Amino acid sequence: MGNLQVTALKCEYRTNPLGIGAKHPQLSWQIESDRRGTLQRGYQIIVANEVGDFTKPVWDTGYMESDQSIQLVYGGPELLSRARYHYKVKVWDNLGRESAWSEVAWWEMGLMDQGEWQAEWITPDESEMDPQSEPAFLLRKQFEVGGDVLSARIYATAAGVYELYVNGTRVSDELLAPGWTSYPTRLQVQTYDVTDMLQRDGNGIGILLGDGWYRSGMGFENKNFKYGERRAALAQLHIQYKDGTEEVVATDTTWKASTGAIQYATIYHGETYDARLEHSGWSSANFRDDKWCATQVCTDVSFDVLVPQENASTRVTEVIRPIAYFVTPAGDHVLDMGQNMVGRMRFTVSAPAGTRIELKHAEVLDKDGNIYFGNLRPAKQVVTYIVKGSGPETYAPYFSFMGFRYVRVEGFPGQENGLPLDAFLGEVMHTDMEPTGEFECSDTRVNQLQSNIRWGQRGNFLDVPTDCPQRDERLGWTGDAQVFISTALFNYQGGPFFTKWLHDMKAEQRPNGGIPFVVPDVVGGENSAAWGDAAVICPWTVYQYYGDKRLLAEQYESMKGWISYIRSQGDQEFLWNTGFHFGDWLALDAKENSYIGATPVALIATAYYAYSTRIVRDAARVLGHEEEALAFEELYQGVIQAFRDEFMTKNGRVAAPTQTAHILALVFDLVDDEVRARVAKDLNELILDNDYHLSTGFVGTPYLCFALSNNGYHETAVKLLLQESYPGWLYSVSKGATTIWEHWDSIKSDGSFWSDDMNSFNHYAYGAIGDWMYRKIAGLDMDVTVPAFKRIHIEPMFGLNRLSYAKAAHTSLYGRIESGWQVDQGQIQVTVRIPANTTADVILAGAAVGSVKEGGNSLDTLIPGIQAISEVAQGVRVLLGSGDYTFTYGNSDLFRVTFNEHSRIDDVLDHEVATAIFQKHMSSLFEGPFLNFVRKSTIKQLGENTMTGVTKQQIEGLLEELILI
Repeated sequence: MGNLQVTALKCEYRTNPLGIGAKHPQLSWQIESDRRGTLQRGYQIIVANEVGDFTKPVWDTGYMESDQSIQLVYGGPELLSRARYHYKVKVWDNLGRESAWSEVAWWEMGLMDQGEWQAEWITPDESEMDPQSEPAFLLRKQFEVGGDVLSARIYATAAGVYELYVNGTRVSDELLAPGWTSYPTRLQVQTYDVTDMLQRDGNGIGILLGDGWYRSGMGFENKNFKYGERRAALAQLHIQYKDGTEEVVATDTTWKASTGAIQYATIYHGETYDARLEHSGWSSANFRDDKWCATQVCTDVSFDVLVPQENASTRVTEVIRPIAYFVTPAGDHVLDMGQNMVGRMRFTVSAPAGTRIELKHAEVLDKDGNIYFGNLRPAKQVVTYIVKGSGPETYAPYFSFMGFRYVRVEGFPGQENGLPLDAFLGEVMHTDMEPTGEFECSDTRVNQLQSNIRWGQRGNFLDVPTDCPQRDERLGWTGDAQVFISTALFNYQGGPFFTKWLHDMKAEQRPNGGIPFVVPDVVGGENSAAWGDAAVICPWTVYQYYGDKRLLAEQYESMKGWISYIRSQGDQEFLWNTGFHFGDWLALDAKENSYIGATPVALIATAYYAYSTRIVRDAARVLGHEEEALAFEELYQGVIQAFRDEFMTKNGRVAAPTQTAHILALVFDLVDDEVRARVAKDLNELILDNDYHLSTGFVGTPYLCFALSNNGYHETAVKLLLQESYPGWLYSVSKGATTIWEHWDSIKSDGSFWSDDMNSFNHYAYGAIGDWMYRKIAGLDMDVTVPAFKRIHIEPMFGLNRLSYAKAAHTSLYGRIESGWQVDQGQIQVTVRIPANTTADVILAGAAVGSVKEGGNSLDTLIPGIQAISEVAQGVRVLLGSGDYTFTYGNSDLFRVTFNEHSRIDDVLDHEVATAIFQKHMSSLFEGPFLNFVRKSTIKQLGENTMTGVTKQQIEGLLEELILI
């Protein structure tokens, strides 16, 4: 029993979540086993009440014969508001073993019934304080505890952002609560456990209340009060005593109000803090508030929009120190954090009262070495601190965040002699998502790219998936989110994050099914192809990663609504050729002075029309809506045919001669098998003719390397990845980037910048290349017919002489998956880890059964965990159960499939090395045709254009020799 364990119990994706709102929570667990090939055959879940007495369970499934170990829906009696439930799990496996009970985990319900609210929305009395004043509000109340406390919870939220204090201590490390939602329809409520913070001899409770997204000038109009003119707070403290009684302390007009040290705080512009205006001990019981203002009830915000917290909270997740201090040619004193980050600076200072210190944040330096603020546009990103003068003082902003690597410091005492690095800390802020993905390879530049992808996600996943964290935007652009979501979910646990954001998208959806450009919507535009399609692609991708059928069902009507909107456009049911579209945004083949690429927007719109219709068809099947699935299948086939009629020539070519047009035709399966090879060849030609450079924008780039690798041109894809000159992913790396740029040439080769109008150095969309790196280079993928990595697909596509190893890992809901490979002196080694209760198809490219060993044993022997072996076109297919495996085989056969009849030699070989090898072996190249052509550049030293007398065996031998060089 000790060798079969149930671990990592999760409820709603989280460990022991407090204050959830799901009436039927979903439970998951992982299984640890010391035996290969372990599968769950049955389980038992027991749920107990708040006391945790499992002899009197609330719900006991008994033995359930099932292999399901994720997203098990609670099926017991109705859950009570504010109640805590304990649960434990045991499993039985296919090897006849029964586990011990897991450790006990719990979840606690939030305030579920709006009728339970006794609190009132409060704001300072407008007759005593201007409700639109810039300083943050302080709200407080004193109260007594009437007995021995068993438990105490505060349920709180705000129209604005807030921090909560009890008896002078901050209640939580959460930042910028309640986050940004579609405020008119949804406002999250946080739950805090304050049991250990209450005291018998009087208590104080305080709320620090700022503007946040609610009142800041979000969007492009530079206009405040986007959602409302008044900040307001709502809080309700429930105290349960050991004698069974309960007391409630709630916001009402008995609370007092004042302003304090925070004189100004907005999302875009920063914060001003005058420490001389602090109210020491303001949230303590014995604080004198007789000179504070009264409060009044605020009727601007409804109770009907309140929902328990869905997303993980924003927190400081890492602290980094500046790596350097320097004075610029312009004379500015600047700190270098060594990493483009999102968050805030914390510093400690001793100075006379009234000393004014200013920090202004920027992402890069210009070519002269001066700090560059141009790309911030109107956003100020300035933090101002006015010293109190009482000794060492430490400060970091409360209600703002910045995107930056460099910080200009003014007014710090003694800075003319240099800034003390140990006085400053960078606090990295983002939604506190659990890291789940890793990738590494033999090219350090690509590893830096992976780091840039992760940092870009961290900086832009701050409560909503924003487009940038520094300028006057920071909006939830739907198109950016949908192209990046798969990469995002590989690297971080994004279930709660996207659940919350998709609920907002559904709330913002127009009555006709249209989808705004940004969610939450503070811009007003809507309905561009590839942007609105986020309503379909995002919930489906979440389902693929996590098997979350409930979220899929919740979003299904929204998904259908988007398809209905598209179908109603124009006068051709199966084409989308009307309306405004962003097209292939920022593509390099755009006309001068245009951001929209050369690929026809109607082609892109119709391609996405087909893709989203197919997804909705598949979602209908998953949810059991068979008749609707048939209807969407009919629509899907109609759109495909319309695409072919409109955008393909009679000879089977894509009519638009752009990379993106060919990419979409391939990855969205808009061409049949007979035409596919020709389209793929044409795409490859477009890349080669552009000297292995891309010309794609937001639409084409995420799928470019997939289109190549999946159609026989993996080496072209690898060369694109490794392209260091502009435009390419490693160009920014060569320029010192530590996050993903918005433009391929945000910094040009001469050191100048792209236009200030739109030039973010932290813009995650092009980081979508990560998805291809993990799935194709490392080979870690899923079987798309079975969600959540229940059936894993591992098929590394080796980088030949360009990469010598690669590895990736992903922590799925079932557990940790690993896929790695290395090539060394003619041998290939593939390592695999498969978690319990899953299986995997592993493709060993170019191998033959007789040449493969696992753990030193030949495959023709009985090896535990290996369920089936077969030879396929790519090499050897091995069906695995759970466990760790190491496969080794010679690589001479690898190129039998990689270097095939339509591959160009320079797709596989470095030009100079290829030329040298062919010169060395020219006299032996005489038998039977293998290749029909070779690029002239490859064999330029031979003075020949073609070689037709090369046998397959000779080419393979030469390639094997190449690996050994």
